[in-house]
Amino acid sequence: MPDLLPTGAFSSPVCLAERVLVPSGRRSGTTHADAAARARIRSSLHRSFDRALLAVLAAGGLLVTLQVLLLPLDGPMRRALLLFPLTALVYLVSGLLAWRHRPSSLMGALILLAGAAVYLVGAGNIVSADSATAGLSGLSAVVATLPLAVLVHLLLAFPTGRVRSRWARATVWLGYVTALVLQLPEALWGDGGVAASRRPELAESGAAVQAAVGGAVLAATGALLLVRLWRATQVERRVLAPLYGYGVLAIVLILASSRGLPALLGWGRESVGIFQLAVLAVVPVAFALGVLRGGVARTGELEEIGAWLGGAGDERPAIAAVLARALGDPSLEVWFRAGPAGGYVDVHGVVVDAAPGDPRRGVQVVELDGRRIGAIAYDLALLTEPELVRTASRVTAIALDRERLSVELRASRVALQRSRERLVEVADTERRRIAQDLHDGLQVKLVLLGLAAQQLALPRPDGGAEPEVAAAAVELRRGIDDAAAELRDLVHMVMPATLVQRGLSAAAEDLADRMPIPTELLLGISDGELAPAVESTAYFVVAEALNNAVKHSGATEIRVRLARAGDVLRIAISDDGRGGAAPGAGAGLTGLAERVDVLGGSLRIESDSGAGTTIEVELPCAS
Repeated sequence: MPDLLPTGAFSSPVCLAERVLVPSGRRSGTTHADAAARARIRSSLHRSFDRALLAVLAAGGLLVTLQVLLLPLDGPMRRALLLFPLTALVYLVSGLLAWRHRPSSLMGALILLAGAAVYLVGAGNIVSADSATAGLSGLSAVVATLPLAVLVHLLLAFPTGRVRSRWARATVWLGYVTALVLQLPEALWGDGGVAASRRPELAESGAAVQAAVGGAVLAATGALLLVRLWRATQVERRVLAPLYGYGVLAIVLILASSRGLPALLGWGRESVGIFQLAVLAVVPVAFALGVLRGGVARTGELEEIGAWLGGAGDERPAIAAVLARALGDPSLEVWFRAGPAGGYVDVHGVVVDAAPGDPRRGVQVVELDGRRIGAIAYDLALLTEPELVRTASRVTAIALDRERLSVELRASRVALQRSRERLVEVADTERRRIAQDLHDGLQVKLVLLGLAAQQLALPRPDGGAEPEVAAAAVELRRGIDDAAAELRDLVHMVMPATLVQRGLSAAAEDLADRMPIPTELLLGISDGELAPAVESTAYFVVAEALNNAVKHSGATEIRVRLARAGDVLRIAISDDGRGGAAPGAGAGLTGLAERVDVLGGSLRIESDSGAGTTIEVELPCAS
């Protein structure tokens, strides 16, 4: 049976959990239907995860049973060989419990990895190198030291399963290289190696290199552990020191049992194997208890939140993303108290229903100086420790209040933007109504009066009409016609009839046809696809730009393009005039720029002297 562990030395520093930025652009649901749908999805994911863990447990139990059945009935190594599958079973159960308790943590997966390595070593010790299972024997020889490397990783990654420090990550990688790559000479050419020929000199050289590198890893990790404990608070030291101490002690004991300790105590090979496996069997239990206790997990999770609080403001992710990552609940939502009614809004300023309608969701109110400033909604199935959420709420209360003010400001801006949009829509509706009333009412009456005046000016059949009356009637008709023409111009300025009746395309064509300068019109829009406020704004932009080109530019040619690209209407008006137009000059374009801004669009003017003028406008036009 090959030694479980080589003569190399390992240990591992513990670092803070790696802070991963999670995008927080997910909008909170605003209806009971949305909440119910999310609850069903979460419930389905939980059931799938539980089924997967049960499948892993069943498969692992079957493999352990198979290895026990394959053990020899007698022999000097039977007790040690029996401990391999039993130790692997301890890793299996501990890893699954840890993973089930905290699905977002990788601690459970790392424990399972170490258990798989122990199982492979045991399987390789059962079979013979010259049998049909020689490949398994060789694989077990290669991974014989992998449990130590995983132990290093566990210490580094505790309690979240993620390694943040650059030095800690380097130590983890070096530990795996030492356990796998530097183990190859011993696995190939050492005693019991799988190579056809024995090369003891290569095996000894590899063992020496492995011992040197392993010693460096052990020294580095020990130093990092001490630094971590030195920086920790008194409460954190009480939580972390016992686990760190046992982890380092386990590595030292296993290494000592591979070197001089057996000779000192008079142990045989079986006793060494039993001792090593007994030490290793306690490792997964210790780490699993650390994960299950919650107090240990809170240390790393709250450190992650603390690192966020100490980060640069402009570069930090949203508080909801940090809490979701630190607490291991991707469905976690942060709500903010806003409005005179004391309701809640999400990070986008959208009102949410805080009533506890879903029994699977918990809501933790966040208070600051006795004021309710927000709430944290979380999944009860993932966060079984309410105290952890309460602690996180207290730690982040000040930051959450600051973000609440930002959310309130965003909500106010959204409300202001919507009110301005409603004002534009109401104004356009009123302009259309006034234009229609003038067209259908006063303009029709003027036309009828003009016809009546024309009748008065006609000679009477009996010849009784007086020349003075006829002349007055003709003059009256002219006045009525002039008033009707002015009224038509007024109606056109208020809201062109072509725009109201036939849409933006026809109205733009009418503008181009009436231009005294050659005007090219390119249309990429369809009638009826734009909102009235967008149509009227686009029309007045084109009309004002064409009017300025005629009056001020001295242009000989104008080009107009209107095209929709997705949810944006793009307008471009360019001329070959003298240019030099000031973007802020003139009340016409200034007013249009404000109107475009109200609709959430943008207006840009390029007018270099001697290079003509180009006006580009983008208007959102989502259906």
